[in-house]
Amino acid sequence: MEVKTSLLDNMIGVGDMVLLEPLSEESFIENLRNRFDHNEIYTYIGSVVISMNPYRSLPIFTPEKVEEYRNRNFYELSPHIYALADEAYRSLRDQDKDQCILITGESGAGKTEASKLVMSYVAAVCGKGQEVNKVKEQLLQSNPVLEAFGNAKTVRNDNSSRFGKYMDIEFDFKGDPLGGVISNYLLEKSRVVKQPRGERNFHIFYQLLSGASDDTLKKLKLDRDFSKYNYLSLDSASVTGLDDAACFRTVRNAMQIVGFMEDEVQSVLELVAAVLKLGNIEFKPESRVNGFDESRVKDKNDLKEMCELLGIEQSVLERAFSYRTVEAKMEKVSTTLNVSQAYYARDALAKNLYSRLFSWLVTRINESIKAQAKTRHKVMGVLDIYGFEIFEENSFEQFIINYCNEKLQQIFIELTLREEQEEYIREDIEWTNIEYFNNAIICDLIENNQNGILAMLDEECLRPGTVTDDTFLDKLNTICAEHQHFESRLSKNSKFLTDHSLPHSCFRIQHYAGKVLYRVEGFVDKNNDLLYRDLSQAMYKANHSLMKQIFPEGNPAKVNLKRPPTAGFQFKASVGTLMRNLLTKNPNYIRCIKPNDKKAAHIFTDTLVCHQARYLGLMENVRVRRAGYAFRQMYEPCLERYKMLCKQTWPHWRGPTREGVEVLMADLQISTEEFAYGRSKIFIRNPRTLFFLEEKRRGCLENLAALIQKIYRGWKCRKHFLLLKKSQVVVAAWYRRYAQQNKYQKIKSSTVVMQSFIRGWKARKILRELKYQKRCKEAVTTISAYWHGTQARRELRRLKEEARRKHAVAVIWAYWLGLKVRREYRKFFRAHAGRKIYDFTIQRIMQKYFLNLKKTMPSMSPIDKKWPARPYLFMEGANTELRRIFYLWRCKKYRSQFTEDKKAVYEEKLEASEIFKDKKALYPSSVSQPFKGDYVEINKNPKYQKLNTAVEEKVILADVVNKINRANGKGSSRIFLLTKNNFVLADQKTGQVKASIPLPDLTSVSVSTQNDGFFALKLKEGSASAAKGDFLLSSDHLIEIITKLHRAGTAMADREQININISDEFLVQFKQDKVCVKFVQGGSKNGNSAACKRKNNRLLEVSVPSP
Repeated sequence: MEVKTSLLDNMIGVGDMVLLEPLSEESFIENLRNRFDHNEIYTYIGSVVISMNPYRSLPIFTPEKVEEYRNRNFYELSPHIYALADEAYRSLRDQDKDQCILITGESGAGKTEASKLVMSYVAAVCGKGQEVNKVKEQLLQSNPVLEAFGNAKTVRNDNSSRFGKYMDIEFDFKGDPLGGVISNYLLEKSRVVKQPRGERNFHIFYQLLSGASDDTLKKLKLDRDFSKYNYLSLDSASVTGLDDAACFRTVRNAMQIVGFMEDEVQSVLELVAAVLKLGNIEFKPESRVNGFDESRVKDKNDLKEMCELLGIEQSVLERAFSYRTVEAKMEKVSTTLNVSQAYYARDALAKNLYSRLFSWLVTRINESIKAQAKTRHKVMGVLDIYGFEIFEENSFEQFIINYCNEKLQQIFIELTLREEQEEYIREDIEWTNIEYFNNAIICDLIENNQNGILAMLDEECLRPGTVTDDTFLDKLNTICAEHQHFESRLSKNSKFLTDHSLPHSCFRIQHYAGKVLYRVEGFVDKNNDLLYRDLSQAMYKANHSLMKQIFPEGNPAKVNLKRPPTAGFQFKASVGTLMRNLLTKNPNYIRCIKPNDKKAAHIFTDTLVCHQARYLGLMENVRVRRAGYAFRQMYEPCLERYKMLCKQTWPHWRGPTREGVEVLMADLQISTEEFAYGRSKIFIRNPRTLFFLEEKRRGCLENLAALIQKIYRGWKCRKHFLLLKKSQVVVAAWYRRYAQQNKYQKIKSSTVVMQSFIRGWKARKILRELKYQKRCKEAVTTISAYWHGTQARRELRRLKEEARRKHAVAVIWAYWLGLKVRREYRKFFRAHAGRKIYDFTIQRIMQKYFLNLKKTMPSMSPIDKKWPARPYLFMEGANTELRRIFYLWRCKKYRSQFTEDKKAVYEEKLEASEIFKDKKALYPSSVSQPFKGDYVEINKNPKYQKLNTAVEEKVILADVVNKINRANGKGSSRIFLLTKNNFVLADQKTGQVKASIPLPDLTSVSVSTQNDGFFALKLKEGSASAAKGDFLLSSDHLIEIITKLHRAGTAMADREQININISDEFLVQFKQDKVCVKFVQGGSKNGNSAACKRKNNRLLEVSVPSP
């Protein structure tokens, strides 16, 4: 992004109209058009900012832009509203000068947005902190509230301010905001009851109906349908791009941030709803005996709802709409109101109710945002007020609006001339009087206390007798006929014979911005702004929290017979106060212009812009600014900008900056009449001189740029040459190194080859000598070996011969002894041969048996019953014993693989077998079922967390059982828990413990022989647990429960073993009575499960299905 260092750099058109050459209305408009087409919406006239409404978003209001304009000179960057806001803020902070920013322009020109931009910039650049941020947020959030209640959609603007606003923002000595005060001027309250075609009522009515919740609307007795309310125009009820519902939420949030309480917000909404209801009240005529017509309310439903909202008795308000009481000293006269008068009273009440509510809102906001400190504050005022208005039909509102603009134009000219004069005096420049149009004569025509139009209007309103708009016009024609800025059909200044554009009921005033034709119809009524005392007193009687505050004149104890001040008188006084306030501050101006009437981007209508430029007095402003010296600049930035035009000041000037500027101007040979030297600035009379300097500077910059390019290119080429030279040296060095390395390697390899050949020749010579010596030694050795071998073979043959001879003797001797023994043995062989053959045969059979057994050995499973058959009957005993030994050994090996848990399970199964085998019909079906222990997952189920906590010991078994009731034989579900020392019964649904029995108190367990799950737990007589008697229970896991109970009882060393009684009939102790439980086989209603039934008080019969 290009950074601009001066207003004159890269300028599109002329950034400051003071420098426009030639100056004419056409060149003025053309310059605005040129800048507008290039998205330059801001232009200066000296220190005045002209703002064109772009009707679209532009990327020139970002936080980066805020930082760019922060603490910069006004003319240092391109024109922007931020430059003016920064200049005003720095003057306030650093020079302790109170500031005011005057924003003017017609409706739709962007005044409200300009005021928001100024406030947002000041909020962004001032200090930070929790309290400071809170104040800034409240000041910014006051805008949405006032816009909702004071802005409306018009044909020229979708968010037109229908009131004037002046805000004083107060700062401390550091420049941090402390608070503010808002003043409002002339709310267009006639819009409440009637809107021109294509326009809307105030935003808040539509926002309330669109964005409020159904419950809120019900409390306010409202409906979302706009067509149900007479005060709301329907042709423009919805605005494109405007979300009323979202705006309502924004307003509610803003009211909360500003400091409105919830009950205050509700009270405000109730008054808004009351205004809507008031517009629906209609009247009908009713004839009286005396011949006068009297008005009556047609449909009292809306009247009733309005009275409920405001807390007024319906009869009181209904009478106020039908009668009017006039008091004069000690007399009271009551007259009836006809229908037209009733409608006038209704509309007057609606307008007063809404305008007073708006004034109360401004007062309430001021209470929240006012500065708390009592010390003196620095003040920056922001004035956002309606611009000059010229419509096809202009009435009382346009008259006083244009009067306000006349006063603003007057103060603008005065302050501009005064600022110019003060600067000339401060810089010691000769001041020359400037010719300009002084509009004081127009202001006097309007505000003169004796012959002014406002004074005559007030006099006409107070005059007894018949007062009409025509009598007021007649009075104007009489008194103002000779005034050069006043024209009417009967005045001497009017050429009514040829000027047919001036009707009889109108008058025309020559304002500074042009002639405006006013229609006198409604002047008297609007100036009177009369609200009947009966209505004021009726409003005061309301129970609503705000009514007594906004209608204080209705208090019967403080009746004031004086006529209230007129609207014109009040506005004149408020404008006078505003003017006095502005005169105490340093002014800053923003002139807003709208480029077209279509509210569209990229469209520039020359005639419309020209019209606005005329009545804003922009050309007059330029002429006043150019009357003396058109351009002025501090010596230091001037010398810095143009020093390259003189050899003596370039590149550095060592002396004072003023002397440097004098040397520069003398060297350029500029006429001394074209400029003047001030104390700190140089003043240039004609823009042509400035443009001459800029043209010379531009040419000099081109030469400097060429010089810089030449030097840079030379430097770049030298640098490139030096780099090439350095590279060439490095390359040559590396090449020489490489060549020497190659030469050395070749010499080295040649030397190695020669050395290897020489060494090889010497080695071969030595090898031949060694081989010869070795062959000689080997020959000696071989000869010696052959000789020794011959001697050894001779000795071996000799030894063998001797051995053969000795062996032959031994063999002969052995054969002889054998023959001798056989001869002796033959005598006994026949007697022992049979026994030896039998033993050998048996031994052979056993050997074959064991070898076959090895091949046909059974598997290692303990349940494998296979065993090889014995081959012969005599081996039956051995075969049986071997089978027994193998089975025992296999079982031992199988048991050695068990873990402790698995061993315990098998021990339990073994113990169950000892207890129930061949005794209980249910036992065989339980053999294949593993003993799980926890059937309810008590540790995982959150439902039984409390129960798990109550049982401190480890749970051995947890199961759901049925506890049999003695009364009816029916069962109720219980959780059965078994621990090392206790068993517990708990409720299945809640987990609450019903009984906890120590195991020492359990004497025996009784079960039947049948295929059922019933069992009785018999407790020790006299123990604390036996107070409620024994327990008769049933379970699907009876075998496991009884087995674990028996093992737990056996494990306790200090008690006897629990007895297991297996019988089809046994006794159970229920409290004091013993009941016999009898088991019979037969059909059961429950199908395959056993059922218990009470026969009498002493007998419970359990029916078990037949197997």
